[in-house]
Order: sequence, then structure tokens, then C-alpha cells
Amino acid sequence: MFIELMPLLGERTVMLTVARIDQDSIRVNVIPTRKREDENAALCAPLSFSGTPEEVDGEMARNLGVYVEENLRLQHTLEEAKAEMDAAAKTAREQASARRSPALDRVGNAGLLAGRGERCAPDRAQPSADGRHRRPYGPARCGSPQ
Repeated sequence: MFIELMPLLGERTVMLTVARIDQDSIRVNVIPTRKREDENAALCAPLSFSGTPEEVDGEMARNLGVYVEENLRLQHTLEEAKAEMDAAAKTAREQASARRSPALDRVGNAGLLAGRGERCAPDRAQPSADGRHRRPYGPARCGSPQ
């Protein structure tokens, strides 16, 4: 039993509980503990065996190795998925910042022209002779003609 648990014990603490159910039966629980609070709960799913002591001995020997192997495989899969998602998010952020157009920088970046550091006058509505507001047409005018 402990030979089968050794790979899992290398990753986390495992609690074993043994309880007597009735005159002839026991229950053994194998409970991996969390390494971090935000860790996936599936990695700490308990494994329980119930039966006579002889049945539990045989059952644990057959099934504990499979349980440990699947637990470690799940842990590895979750780590790979997290690494892939982090890499994809980083790539998306880099692509988004590379795609920013100069026109958006001119107007949307606090009035600064990209690369030139000049302030642009805001595109404000101006009253006309009849009292209605109108917006100037064309690109925003900054320090030098465009």
C-alpha cells in the first residue's frame, strides 16, 4: 500500500483514516491534502474502501496504484492547461498592443500623438451663428499640419 502511495506523497501530504463500521467491516479513506487554497479540488478527491479487513487489503492493493497514477496525470494536465492559457493570454495582450492604430493613439490616448509627444486640441463642439452646436470635420489639428 505505501509503495503505491509514494509518487503521490512526493507531491502532497496524504491522510489515511480507518474506522470500524460494524463487527466485521472497516472503512479506509485515502485523502490527499491541498498544497494551496486555490488548487483544483479534483486533486484532493478522497478514495474510500469498505469491507472486511481481508477485502480492503486486496482492494487497496489493486486500486491504489491506479488512483495515484490518475491523480498525478490530472495534476500534470491541469498544469499544462494553465501554462497554455497563460501563454495565450500573453500573446493576445502583445498582439492587441501591436495592433493599436496611430489614429486611436492621436485621439484616444489622452490627446497625445503617438511617438511625437504633442498634445492635440480636443475635438469639441462649437456653437454656430444660429446657436446650434457643430463639430469640425477632418482630423484633429495638432502642433504641425498633418
